[in-house]
Amino acid sequence: MSTAAQPVSTDATRDRVAPSILIADDQPHILDALELLLEPEGFRIEKATSPFMVLDALKSATFDALLLDLNYTRDTTSGHEGLDLLSQIRSHESQLPVIVMTAWANVELAVEAMRRGANDFIQKPWDNARLLTILRTQIELYDAVRRAQRLEAENRLLRAANLPEMIATAPAMQPVLATIARIGPSDASVLITGEHGTGKEVVAQTLHALSSRASRSLVAVNTGALPEGTFESELFGHVKGAFTDARTERIGRFELADGGTLFLDEIANVPARQQAKLLRVLETGEMERVGSSKTRRVNVRIISATNADIRAEVEAQRFRADLLFRLNTVEIHLPPLRERREDIPPLAAHFLARYAQRYRKQVNGIDPAAIQLMLHYAWPGNVRELDHTIERAVLMSREDIIEVSDLGLSPARVSTQALEEMSLESVESILIRKALSRCNGNVSQAAEALGLSRGALYRRMEKYGI
Repeated sequence: MSTAAQPVSTDATRDRVAPSILIADDQPHILDALELLLEPEGFRIEKATSPFMVLDALKSATFDALLLDLNYTRDTTSGHEGLDLLSQIRSHESQLPVIVMTAWANVELAVEAMRRGANDFIQKPWDNARLLTILRTQIELYDAVRRAQRLEAENRLLRAANLPEMIATAPAMQPVLATIARIGPSDASVLITGEHGTGKEVVAQTLHALSSRASRSLVAVNTGALPEGTFESELFGHVKGAFTDARTERIGRFELADGGTLFLDEIANVPARQQAKLLRVLETGEMERVGSSKTRRVNVRIISATNADIRAEVEAQRFRADLLFRLNTVEIHLPPLRERREDIPPLAAHFLARYAQRYRKQVNGIDPAAIQLMLHYAWPGNVRELDHTIERAVLMSREDIIEVSDLGLSPARVSTQALEEMSLESVESILIRKALSRCNGNVSQAAEALGLSRGALYRRMEKYGI
């Protein structure tokens, strides 16, 4: 072997995270020699001595490149083990740089490896300078592709007209947007968690639209609403005569989503008996329609969602831990609306424009007092409740702007801690509503409780549309 190339020492390289390289070879002295060469050059090294160890390492960690030998059984030179392993790797890691290592006499084997998806090859015994050049070139290309994907995702997230509306300016939503931009272009399984009405389906739609599967279907299914008796038929389909009511053949949701994305909502509510069947399809990509023994392969990206504490469900043994591992390669947690109040005005304006157009009403604004009330309302139903509130307000409005009385919000759900930040009119309206509620609508009793005459209370009720 030739002398190792001198490491490049620049401010830029010192600031970067050291590239991580997985080296796979069944001969310990080869692994040791590569480690001695690469670690002083600034690479982090992980070693594997078998195809199983390679696949296991790729499942548990992220690497910037893979140096892959093609033979793993003593006295074997065919390279079939390595070629089969390469095919398996490419089915999951389509872009990871893979550099195969082969002996001088096996150049044709290297050509076959390139045909199966290898990025380059190194001949044994290797030339140190060439090996380092190939590694650095492939890592830089891989890094450039990932940067371009992130930039494209961010641009599409901000500007693409065909994406669902993602209105998120609050600081609490910035980590969510950053994660969506990073993982959108990938095929990674995503678990979206958050309370009811926080917008989990919108996130699922955005992830699909950012992916390479955007031209194919996004198939959504509320798994929690499926009766146990029809669960398999809905997801996997059935053949004619599979059961009493199976009068025709049916395609299941997995097949409908083949090549696209399957969104499994309320995943924590899947019955325990069905979880094993779902896990098998996620692990193998294979399934059978109910009543058929024919195995079908499907290629779907799985996005799931739940409002439950799914880890508590695992601890209580109501949800399989191995299924959770399959579902949450990446987890996105959506904060409730009360933790992203900065988004309430733009969300309200968005819903207002939608429903004013739908119902053909000349409503083009929201009264400041109504905005203040919405900002300090608890929103137990989150964005979905805000959506429904604005729809109702548009229908109920008698003016060209939405007023407090149009919102129909319960005063009991307004945060008393924020009253000092509200206008006098907003506070007065809330207090009157609370008094009337306590007095079961009796105006005389409410007036007495508020220290007002009956006539004064009536005038204020008329003013606030109560």
